[in-house]
Order: sequence, then C-alpha cells, then structure tokens
Amino acid sequence: MTEARQVLARAMERGVFPAATVDVGNSAGPLWNDAVGVPIDTLFDLASLTKPIATASIVMRLVDKRLVSLDDLLSGRFDESRGSDRDAVSVRDLLEHSSGLSARLIDPAPSGRREFEHDICGMPLEYQPRTRAIYSDLGFILLGFLAEDAGHAPLDKQFATIVAGITTDLMFTPGHQWRARTAPTTASAEDFRRGETLTGVVHDNYAAALGGIAGHAGLFGTASGVAAFARAVLRAVRGDQKSPDPLSPALVRMFTTKSRVPGSSRALAWDTMLPTSSCGTRMSPSAFGHVGYTGTSLWIDPDRDRYFVLLTNRARGEGSLEDMRTVRRAFHDALANL
Repeated sequence: MTEARQVLARAMERGVFPAATVDVGNSAGPLWNDAVGVPIDTLFDLASLTKPIATASIVMRLVDKRLVSLDDLLSGRFDESRGSDRDAVSVRDLLEHSSGLSARLIDPAPSGRREFEHDICGMPLEYQPRTRAIYSDLGFILLGFLAEDAGHAPLDKQFATIVAGITTDLMFTPGHQWRARTAPTTASAEDFRRGETLTGVVHDNYAAALGGIAGHAGLFGTASGVAAFARAVLRAVRGDQKSPDPLSPALVRMFTTKSRVPGSSRALAWDTMLPTSSCGTRMSPSAFGHVGYTGTSLWIDPDRDRYFVLLTNRARGEGSLEDMRTVRRAFHDALANL
C-alpha cells in the first residue's frame, strides 16, 4: 500500500492530477482506503465508468425483465436506424463496441436527444459490424435512449432504483449539497464551456448537452460508493446468490465474459484483462474493469477476490491520457500482493 500511495503522490507532484481517492478490497469489505489532496468522501465525475456501472446495470435489469433482448435490432428500436450497412446491428453490438459506429461525431455536439438520435442513426458506419471493436460513446448514447424507452423512465431514476440497497454515493446530477465535496474539472477546448471550472457538473460535453444524464457519461460517485457497487458485482461473479437484482451470478458473468469479436478485449460494457491495459500486468485473466476520461478507474479480479477503485480529477490537472495510463498501471502493479 505504501508503494501504491507513493505512485499517487509522485503523480500529484508531476501535475498529472490534483487529487485522488482510493478504495481497494475484497468481497467482504475494504482492505485499504486513502486520499491524497482531498477528503476521502470527495465526489468525482466518473465519466465513462457510467457505461459499466449505470448503463450496463440498467440494460441488465431490462434483460432480466424481458423488456430488452441482447439480440434486439436497432432498426426495431429507432425509426431512423435503417440501411443495409446496419440492419443487423443489435443491442449486444452496442455493448461490445462492435456496431460499426465511430467514437464521436465530427460536428459539434447536438442540442438534445432528437438531434443526437438523428445524427448517430444517420451517420455512415466506420466498419462492418462485428468485424472489429472501436470504443464508441455514440453507441452508449443510443443505449441510454433505448433503455429510457424500454424502462419507461429516465436513466437516473432507473439507476437509483438499482443501487438503492447498495450505496447512496453514486448519482447523476449531484445536488447543491454535494458541491463543496466535489472534485472540480476543467472544460476541454472543444467544449462550448471552454476553460470553465466545472464543480458537480458533468465534464463530457455530449452528456452536458443531454442535461447531464446519458448512457456514456454523467455519473458521479465517491470511492466508497464505487467500491460498494464493485463488491456487489464481485460477490455475484463469484457465485453469491444473495446479490441484489439485477446483479445475479448468471447475468454478471454474461456481461463480463469477453466477446468473440476478432481482436477485441471488450465484454458487455466492461473491458477485460490485457497485460498492456490500465490494470497493469499482474491481475488474473478473469479480471474486468473500465476507466473514465476524467481520471477514474475500476478493476475487479474475481480469481483473487479483489476490487480496485482509483478516482482522480486528471481533467483538472495537466496530465495526458498516457500519463494517467502509466499511473494506473503502476498503481495496480504495486497492489499485486495485497
């Protein structure tokens, strides 16, 4: 733990990020939690951790209730998703980042759901679906729309129902009472809020255009909140039948199993272990996780009965994505024997 803390302290000294919180543990509870630069209960913009924590959990619940099937075609869910290049694209393809959609739009962010849906469903696909995987925020934006329609409720309401018995420290659009406890970020150059300090307001400009609630980004949380969710997932994937709905062992294993897409490390919303990825070199082959652009990450290693939560606000510091990747790898490797 000392070595891992030194990794974070050195990263702060280099300006990679101004603050970080940590929660590392097993299915029974935390083994180590810590903070550098902020109080331990600081709220962070989780960015793309929204994908596996919120959106995948919501889709999992809809699948469990038979309101959505992984094999449902987008053409049956979105009127504008038509054309020979995409007629066979399914919900599973969106979750696996293998739908053919690009990562982001070329033009500036649209102003709401109708415009996003029109632009995404009408854009040419970048590759033939299921022949490869390209990480796509656009696919998860569509998943968010689909989940709202199938669940007959906004994403934040559906997610709040799922985590109600797990934690109160995961949420979309934090209220004013959270602002003093939230780590700030700085809006990026391509954002209409260019250079603005964002505190309790989502950093991602697409999520901001959708009111802070989207399938690809928008979730906020504390390290302990993310850890509570991680423990529920960890217990489920290890076979605990008492895990809260929809985190049953069968569904969690389904969503965390590596896809068959050629060359892909993706599962359903989750990523899986590669020695070259942000999880470092020493996790077991069963490990799965995800990272967020703002400087957040969650990795779960079922074989070792461990989870690793690292939250930072790199989007407030001067660190590049490669700087953050290097820190994550060193952090996880330093905890290999915990």
